[in-house]
This record gives sequence, structure tokens and C-alpha cells, in this order.
Amino acid sequence: MESWVQNARALREALLKDPYRPRYHIVSPEGLCAPFDPNGALFWKGRYHLMYIVQTQAGHCWAHVSSRDLVHWRHHPLALEPGGIDSGIFSGGAFIDQKGVPTITYWGLGDRAGICIATSTDDNLDLWTKSPHNPVVRQTAHGLAVGEDGRVYGAADPSAIWVREGRYYMLTGNLLVLREFGLKGGLEEHVGDTAYLFVSDDLIHWQYLHPFYRSDRRWTRKDEDNMCPDFFPLGDRHMFLFISHNLGCQYYLGRYEGDRFTPETHGRMTWVDRAFFAPESLADDRGRRIMWAWIFDGREPSTRKASAWSGTMSLPRVLWLAEDRTLRMAPPEELALLRCNPRRVENLTVHSGTEVPLEDVHGRGIELRIEMDSGTAARFGVAVCCSPDSQERTAILYDALDHQLKIDTTASSLGEGPKSVEGGPFKLGPGEALVLRVFVDQSVVEVFANDRQAVMRRIYPTRPDSQGVVLFSQGGDTRVRCVEAWDMAPANAW
Repeated sequence: MESWVQNARALREALLKDPYRPRYHIVSPEGLCAPFDPNGALFWKGRYHLMYIVQTQAGHCWAHVSSRDLVHWRHHPLALEPGGIDSGIFSGGAFIDQKGVPTITYWGLGDRAGICIATSTDDNLDLWTKSPHNPVVRQTAHGLAVGEDGRVYGAADPSAIWVREGRYYMLTGNLLVLREFGLKGGLEEHVGDTAYLFVSDDLIHWQYLHPFYRSDRRWTRKDEDNMCPDFFPLGDRHMFLFISHNLGCQYYLGRYEGDRFTPETHGRMTWVDRAFFAPESLADDRGRRIMWAWIFDGREPSTRKASAWSGTMSLPRVLWLAEDRTLRMAPPEELALLRCNPRRVENLTVHSGTEVPLEDVHGRGIELRIEMDSGTAARFGVAVCCSPDSQERTAILYDALDHQLKIDTTASSLGEGPKSVEGGPFKLGPGEALVLRVFVDQSVVEVFANDRQAVMRRIYPTRPDSQGVVLFSQGGDTRVRCVEAWDMAPANAW
């Protein structure tokens, strides 16, 4: 027992000293988690519950954390472990059934498994019982099934179940169908992203209905799948969050009528790679739709192994639909609980081709709120984690020529880490100021702009003095109305 205590203390000390381990994002408490998909998000009896995939000696399991405030998270016992008909626990969702029972859906790995269900009658959701009827949708091959009528459908990554007109509905993902029948088999009806709709009256017997929507090559490629599906109402429309394994997190907004979904618009949440992955969301008691995603580490496997941890969740994002039916997103107000040591600067002008260091603002655990007027500038923004000689720096900018919100990590580190320019579509209106919310957390940078776009990158500065914050403008002057800065208190135990 004493050796256990000594090992626990040594591990805690090592993780606390790691300069790249995030302090206020949800992080795996120890070990290398891959995949680290968020799953089973549920608001229950005043607490936010979030599951995620973790690997133990038993295989792929679901870990479980909960929070009262979306900031401070408590670790629970593992929610689900392999056993019975399943040899591993993969992605799924959670909902409250019509009897008020918290219910999980998950993909059970193994030849005899498929789509499975578990329930809890424990107020803390510590104890989960797998259904004796599992699998409720049997896979006939890994992640897919061929029904008795010859129809092919996915038997992987079930969505959270929802209720409509007294019946239960559920979606499954198509990665394995796409690979086997679409790309390998050359069958056009199985090319591209889709999801499969099932219905049940008792959560035991499920009937496959049909593909839920028609994939459109205007928006997605034929080699993109639809996994980790998450479907829910948003405003007067419905939102369909999902990933493709090659291009990451994305979504549709559209109409849900009868038993079919008609996408009207499409958007992505990662562009240059797939580092924002596996979305999961819940609705809380305030009617907010809140999502998380797995943020990829971006370092070499040997480095991750040496660090003894890997697995980072994005900050929670609140999603809503604007009057023009476009997606809005912002960090939740609860993150302000971590703010300390406030600083404020007003009425600065950054001349074209120059930079203005913020002398009293620095660090790798900070939040910034910046309002900037573009004027005639082609590109303007803020650089964080800057060394004094700019050998290392991460630039966050609005590109008025490309109409994009960007994070440039090409000079973020002299060592490892993604070296790229991530950019999401974003255009300021006439006379509209740029309002940036920037969160720096050791190796994570997340940026929100005007509640309309968000971008994320991992960074690994090597120099201890890469902590500066600098405003810049190119191709014209930029007026900075206001900069607010806070140090962010750590929320993780270690």
C-alpha cells in the first residue's frame, strides 16, 4: 500500500510540473487516452455529467466526470467496462427515457456485440447496468450489419436516443459501411457521409427504417464518413453534429420532418486537419446546448508516452441559432469563475507593419478579450506565447482578404507540435468591430470571434520566456478599443 501512495505522489508531482499539461481544460487524470472521445453527456439532478473513452488493462472503457459549474470536475468510478457480450466500450450518447431513467447507448465491440444500452438508477450515476437484451442492434461484421432483407446499415457509434410522438429514435454511424461497401465495393449509395435511423417502442426491439438524410457533394467528399452522430433541436431547426475520420468535426443545420432530416447548411469546426474531433453535447436546465470535442495532442507517440498522459477536451461551447438561422457559439459564462488579476488597456492604435507589446499581460494560462476596429488593415490581431525576439509566437488574426479567422502556429515552437495555419470562414460586416475571446491553457489555444466562429490549435513552446502578448496590424492601421486580460486559475486537481 505504501508503494501505491509513493507512486501516486510521484505521478502527481510529475504531472503538475509538466509545462504542456492544460490546467483548466478537462484532461485525462493519467495515462495515454486514444481515443479520448467525449460521450454520454447528460444534465442530471443539477450536475453536468460527461463520459469519455479511456484505456485500461481491461480494454476500452468509459470514464466519468461531473461538475456543478462546467469548470470544476469530479472524477467518478468508471461508468462502463468490457464484459458480457462486449469486449470494449466505444462511442455513444445518453438521454432520459420516458420513465425518467438515465440511459446510455454505446457501441459494444466484439463479434457478438453491436449497439448496446445501459441504465442507471443511482442519483450520482456511479452505477450503470448493461441491458440483458444487448446488443439491441447486432452487428454482423465489425461496425455494420446486413439485415435479413439484404439492407446494409451501420452498427457503430449510436447517437443519444430521442423521443418523438411517444417512440424512441436513434442514429448509427457509417464509417465501416463506407469503407466496405462504398469505397472498397464501389457502391454509389454507400459513398460519403450518412446516418441510419432506427425506431423502437420499448428500447429493446429496434427496427431499421432508412438512411436519415442524403449526403451532398457540395459540402462533403465521397470519402468522408459520419460517426459520433449527435442530433438535437436548435432554435426552429435541428442540428446534426458529427465527424468524418479524415476531416474532423462538422455539422448540418436543417429541417426534421417525419422520419427524415433535410440539411440546409453545412459547416466545419476544423479545417486544416482533424484535430477537433468526436463532438458530444447536452441540454442543461437553462435550455443551453453545450458541446465538447476531443482536442488531438499533436505530438509524436514517443513524446506522449514519455509524458505519461494524453487526452484533452475542448472548452465547453454554448451553441445557439441566430435569427438568420446561422450557428452562434461562445464559451459559457461560468469560465469567468477562474479569472484573477484583471488588467485593462484602452484606446490603442497599432500602425501598419508595427507591433505593440502588452507589457503587463503575459503567461500561458490566460484569457483575453479584445475589441479591434479594422480600418483599412488587411490582417490584424494578437500574438500569444511570444518570446522576446519573436523566435516563438502564435498569431491569432482576422484576415480581411481571405475572410477567415486564423491561428498561425508555424512559429509556435522550436520543437514539436502542429506547424500550420488553421482558418475558419469569418467575415466582418461594414463597421463591425472584431471581438476576440482568446483562451491560452499551457498547450491549448482556443479563440472565439463575435460569437460566430471558433478555432483551436495545440502549441508547445520550448523557451521559458515565450509568454508575451503582442498586438499587430498589417496593410493598414488598426484601432484597439479595449483589451481585457485575466490570469486563469487552474481548475484541475493536477
